[in-house]
Amino acid sequence: MNKIKIIASYFIALWSSYVFISSLFFKFDSTALEPKHIFSTIGNWMSETINQTLGSLFSDYGAILIGTAELIASLFFLLPLVLWNYREKFHFIGGLFSIALMGGAVFFHLFTPLGWQPTWKVESAAECHAAFTSPDLCTDQGLANAALSILILGFVMVFLNKNATKTFIK
Repeated sequence: MNKIKIIASYFIALWSSYVFISSLFFKFDSTALEPKHIFSTIGNWMSETINQTLGSLFSDYGAILIGTAELIASLFFLLPLVLWNYREKFHFIGGLFSIALMGGAVFFHLFTPLGWQPTWKVESAAECHAAFTSPDLCTDQGLANAALSILILGFVMVFLNKNATKTFIK
């Protein structure tokens, strides 16, 4: 049973890291339209409902902040490939990062104007890295689903590596 937990933990770590790392280019590229749309939509919502300054900062720097946090989560997931004696601790921490990050993503998809399938305007199909739905619209139909799957896998990762908490509490 322990081998199955370890294999499952590595599988979740590799999949979650793949999802996080594959989106970094778009989050760190200030010209990418999808992150601009996502973070400005959430930033505008935050400006109207929480605080103008916070919303403005999130619009401008949210993609970099979230991308950096996802990179850190990926490092926690991938470090056990080298430091295998610390797998349980690193995977536990990576699972907590996934829960926090993807919990926020799912919240924003469900409870803000962003919606489950974000749609934004583009000039041409070449600008769309998701589904080109009409002459001037692009829709990402898998983004929220990916966030939900990584959220669930984060909970599974924490559960699989819950024994790591014993060493933190000492």
